[in-house]
Amino acid sequence: MATVPETGDPRPPEAADPVERELRAVGESLAAAFPHGSRLGLRALDERAMELATSDQELRAALFRFVDVAPACRSLDDLARHLTGFLAELPEGPPPPISAAMRVSGSRAGRAALGAAAAGGVRHLAHRFIVGESPRGALPTLRRLWDAGVASSVDLLGEATVTQAEADRYAERCLEAVRVLAAETPAWPPRPLLEADGAGPLPRTNVCVKISALTPLLRPDAPERGQRDAAARLRSLLREARDRGAHLHIDMESLDSREAVLALVLQLLGEEEFREGPSSGLVLQAYLRDSPQTLDQVLGWVRSVPRGSPLTVRLVKGAYWDHELVEARQHGWDVPVFQDKSECDRNYEALTRVLLDARPAVRVAIASHNLRSVAHAIAYDRVTRPDDPGDLELQVLRGLGDDLATALAAREYRVRAYCPVGDLVAGMAYLVRRLLENTSNDSFLSAQASGAPLEELLAAP
Repeated sequence: MATVPETGDPRPPEAADPVERELRAVGESLAAAFPHGSRLGLRALDERAMELATSDQELRAALFRFVDVAPACRSLDDLARHLTGFLAELPEGPPPPISAAMRVSGSRAGRAALGAAAAGGVRHLAHRFIVGESPRGALPTLRRLWDAGVASSVDLLGEATVTQAEADRYAERCLEAVRVLAAETPAWPPRPLLEADGAGPLPRTNVCVKISALTPLLRPDAPERGQRDAAARLRSLLREARDRGAHLHIDMESLDSREAVLALVLQLLGEEEFREGPSSGLVLQAYLRDSPQTLDQVLGWVRSVPRGSPLTVRLVKGAYWDHELVEARQHGWDVPVFQDKSECDRNYEALTRVLLDARPAVRVAIASHNLRSVAHAIAYDRVTRPDDPGDLELQVLRGLGDDLATALAAREYRVRAYCPVGDLVAGMAYLVRRLLENTSNDSFLSAQASGAPLEELLAAP
């Protein structure tokens, strides 16, 4: 017997809801634009490695422990010993492809060969997600993205500095990124879709920064000292971005620093010096249960503080789920994140609608690899603004959302890839989070890779 919707309408939800109808059409169009064909070479090996990690949780944990420790190993022999040691702890031993490789580890020459192969594998995985060790080194990849119709946002890897010298170095790296990109990107060919929206010009240079890397003093129990320390470095970055016509985006990290970071960002952007620029933005994390209240706070500030260009709000699901869950349980706190994926997905869609309704006071960037989430944003935009749709940016992570970015660009949507830049040691925390996301059993990426039907991928949460 068919379930009757709460509205009393006997038709399926997509027939009764114009957004759902449009969502299905958008989703089908994007799915048809995804790159097809066999996975060859290194990409095929990537996919096989991800399949192995997804299918065996003990193996997944062992491999991630190895990835985490690899940059600290001092020799190929050391690398091989760590790898074989982690894999030897598996209750049933490693799967045949890995056990065959481990047989050579009994001799020094064999360990050197195994260590070299393991080091190469870690570097390859890192380069799938990290586009260069420096802003200048990243330029060829960023230019290829631009030529393919995809803008970029450069993220200088580095988290939680512990000394003033480290914070100074991180700030200088961010300044260098703004300078290098602002000097090089004007020579790139025109891309009108990526260079302007209804609110005006969109800078070609887009750099992300982390407040926790701009100060070693940010503490939940005494945030003011860390805010003052970070403010001096952030002001320098804002001035550089303003003077060079760049966009500066401030990332949000773990919950214990969110209030301090948000207060600092809104305070500085509200200062008279920065009212007219630069173009700037912040991140909203939908996996937090109180994210609707945070969005209300941001929108209240936006309406009360006039600026030359609208604040960009980048909506993400969130990348610190495990950290928030473990910390809450350790302290006996209420868990601040949604523990059910469907709840988080529903909150993401609700926040998407609020943000899109708030235009032109804000610019909206929907950051997701979930086909349903992206199609929902496009569909809601089209249905609610039939005479003027399209003032919307879709964002993906480099290395995870490449196929989606290709499909979005092919369908002439504005799309931006989030591109980390930095060395392997600085990028380890980021790399492990991306691998966790790529191998999570309940993620959209896993469902898509396993061949889930489009009907399932577009189903309402």
